[in-house]
Amino acid sequence: MSSTISLPRPVARTFTVLVAAVLLLTTALADGAFAHGSTIDPASRNYGCWKRWGSDFQNPAMATADPMCWQAWQADTTAMWNWNGLYRENVQGNHQAAVPNGTLCSAGNTGGTRYSALDTPGNWTATRIPSSSAFTVVAQDQARHGAKYFRVYVSRQGFNPLTQRLAWSDLALLKDTGPIAPGVGDTSTDPSLGGVSVKIPVSAPGLTGRHIVYTVWEAGHADQVYYWCADVNFG
Repeated sequence: MSSTISLPRPVARTFTVLVAAVLLLTTALADGAFAHGSTIDPASRNYGCWKRWGSDFQNPAMATADPMCWQAWQADTTAMWNWNGLYRENVQGNHQAAVPNGTLCSAGNTGGTRYSALDTPGNWTATRIPSSSAFTVVAQDQARHGAKYFRVYVSRQGFNPLTQRLAWSDLALLKDTGPIAPGVGDTSTDPSLGGVSVKIPVSAPGLTGRHIVYTVWEAGHADQVYYWCADVNFG
């Protein structure tokens, strides 16, 4: 003999949402076991979306308050839950071949279409930086991999991230750190981050307005390269 229990609609809907959230978190944790890092200041596009909306990602207010994050959440929620997994393997130093123009923010559409919405031009929430002459990029190394290098670029004056997809020719190199030993950095006190924060001082004198700070991190333990777009507003 069997019986079926029917839940009231509001309860059933809440249960469905909770199950979906658990599944998304499980996916994020599974992927996160192998992929660890992002720029957290200025925040990469998907880290920023997760940081601002991860606890409230179904709120329709996001559509008007943070429209680029809204379209990214609608396209693929796992891009935000896996904010630390935006990488490619076996690049062999040939970044421009692995990550074609127009797909720099999605690391060449790594993982299929998961991160594709990050390439979409528009009014992404931008970190305000008072002066381009001196600022600090903070990269989170969750697994303490260290680095063969961090390379920090910025878009050239005249590039418009509101209407243009990023290409390699739009970028100017600000800093190549060279090797960084595993574990170097400030130990994180944020339990959602873990690992260490690597601070990279840079300078981009003369820039004003909206730009993209683009960071390439080749982890120290393998040919595993991370690519991050962070929106900024100078001045």
